Amino acid sequence: MIRYLSDHVGVENLAKHFLTLLDYEPKEVLSLVKTTLQYKAKRKRGERLTGELRGKSLALIFEKPSTRTRASMGVAIYEMGGMPFFYNWSELQLGRGEPIKDTARVLARYHDAIAARVKRHATLEELARYSPVPVINMLSDAFHPLQAIADYATILEVKNRVDVTVAFIGDGRDNVFNSLAVAGVKLGARVIVAAPPQYAPTDEFLSRLKGAGPGRVEVTHDPVEAVREADVVYTDVFVSMGQEAEREERLRAFLPRYQVNTRLLSHAEKDYIFMHCLPAFRGEEVTEEVLEDAKHSVVFDQAENRLHASKAVLAYLLVR
Repeated sequence: MIRYLSDHVGVENLAKHFLTLLDYEPKEVLSLVKTTLQYKAKRKRGERLTGELRGKSLALIFEKPSTRTRASMGVAIYEMGGMPFFYNWSELQLGRGEPIKDTARVLARYHDAIAARVKRHATLEELARYSPVPVINMLSDAFHPLQAIADYATILEVKNRVDVTVAFIGDGRDNVFNSLAVAGVKLGARVIVAAPPQYAPTDEFLSRLKGAGPGRVEVTHDPVEAVREADVVYTDVFVSMGQEAEREERLRAFLPRYQVNTRLLSHAEKDYIFMHCLPAFRGEEVTEEVLEDAKHSVVFDQAENRLHASKAVLAYLLVR
């Protein structure tokens, strides 16, 4: 069962952390999405933001490998005038068994915020529980909120609105889908997930979304049905980090029916956009042709927007 920070700490502590968008109001999520594009426009004009985080430092903890998250967060902090400090989990005393709560209280005395990419969402919750400075989720097994902010910023950039129909094809229990669904509900989107029954969203998760915002989540097992009215078609890897032992079982469940290919996309709206959080495994969840389709694929714009989404979140937590 997914646990949430709001289940364990007082509401007064929620605004300073960024663990899951469930803890944010719809207007806050929309503001982060719009601010993402404002930062993108500033960078395009050549504006530097070195005063925003001047004199501040952030601890960036990585328990899992990273390309986009590590690069985007590090560059965002640098371009805002701050200093990122990168810590590999195994290089810290965490790797030798130091309690998370001790690490949180120590790093919080050195740094102005802690960002972590971890295996278990409970790790972030414990960091947040003991840290007097903001804790930022750079990915957990339950949520990936930085990705979701970048995703909807990309949708707003291309579609000029966020109340779109998003078809997610793949694992309805993975962290990317969870945050995509939460943000979609907050922003008024219709999110349709097509997944095998054993990988459909749990009732417990769906119940969390009821009344959370003007949008809705729908579940189907038919990918064709999901994409028929889709403005956005989204997929993610079928085998995430840490699931390698389940690889054969997962591929049997998802392939070939849930692969995003030109045959499936022939049922989508003509002006659909294709999204993927990357890295992509061509020939599994998506074909080369779809990923590299210059007319419909926005995956590298989406990746670029991770930089600007990081700035939006940093500004919200540390500048306002």
